[in-house]
This record gives sequence, C-alpha cells and structure tokens, in this order.
Amino acid sequence: MQGVYGGGIPISLVAVSLVVRQQLRTRPVRRNGSLVVPVVLAVLGAALIGLGVASVAKDHPLPALAVVLLAVSLLVAGLFGAVRARTVRVWREPGGEVVRQGVAATTGLWLASVAVHAGLGLWIDHVAGAGVLGAASLYAYLAIGLGTQNLLVRGRAAAL
Repeated sequence: MQGVYGGGIPISLVAVSLVVRQQLRTRPVRRNGSLVVPVVLAVLGAALIGLGVASVAKDHPLPALAVVLLAVSLLVAGLFGAVRARTVRVWREPGGEVVRQGVAATTGLWLASVAVHAGLGLWIDHVAGAGVLGAASLYAYLAIGLGTQNLLVRGRAAAL
C-alpha cells in the first residue's frame, strides 16, 4: 500500500493540478480536443483498477461492498462533472469562435470532488482489507468526471 499512497500522491497531485489549471484558462471549445485527456485518463484508470483488483485478490476475494463503493465513487465523479459543467462560462467571441473558462466555483468543485474521492478511496481500501483499489481508481474517477463535464460544456457550446 505504501507504494501507491506514498509514491503515488505526488503524481496524483500533479495530474489533478494540471486538470484544474486547464479549467481556469480561457480555451476554445474544440470538436474532439476536450475528449482526448478523459480518454487517456480512462485507459490509465482501467489499467490501474485492474492492478487494484489484483492487489486485493492476491490476499483474498474482493468483497462485494468494495465493488459497490467503487461503482458509487465513479457515479459521484459523473455527478460532480455535471455540476462543474454548469459553472464553466461558455461564450462566442466576436470572431465567432466559441470559448470556455472555469471560474472559482469550478475550482472549488474540483477540490471537493478530489476530497470525496480520497474519502471513498480510503473506505474502499478499508472494506477490501488489503490492496490499493480505492487509491488506484483516481484516474478512472478523473476520466469520468472530466469527460462528463466536457461533454456537457460541448453541448452548451453547440447550442450557441
């Protein structure tokens, strides 16, 4: 467990910081660009969840409650993404380009989202009794939250 919690925290903080930083920049709403990062995070997330399951299963069977909590965590990621999408400003520039920018509330919701994931991750790992499934699910959590947010923002942009 020390490897993911000890060594993984700086990497996770960098990933979350980069995502949040991008949210605050004024950026054009691109047709496919807003989905590239969530797809990359989803691939990493799926691989890490597989490793997390293996880290539990090497000691004992994966408890059903841990799987339910993981599913709840990923559902919460989507809900946070939907709420954050409503805080992102979307407008059309004078030249016709549609742009987006997160606001302070967007950042606050990101921080709350990560805190909720950390709590759920600790709960998952406690219920699992071994391994690092909860901690390993961070990238999948980010992929679902960011993907949901980006799809909803793109929908708002298309309506302009």
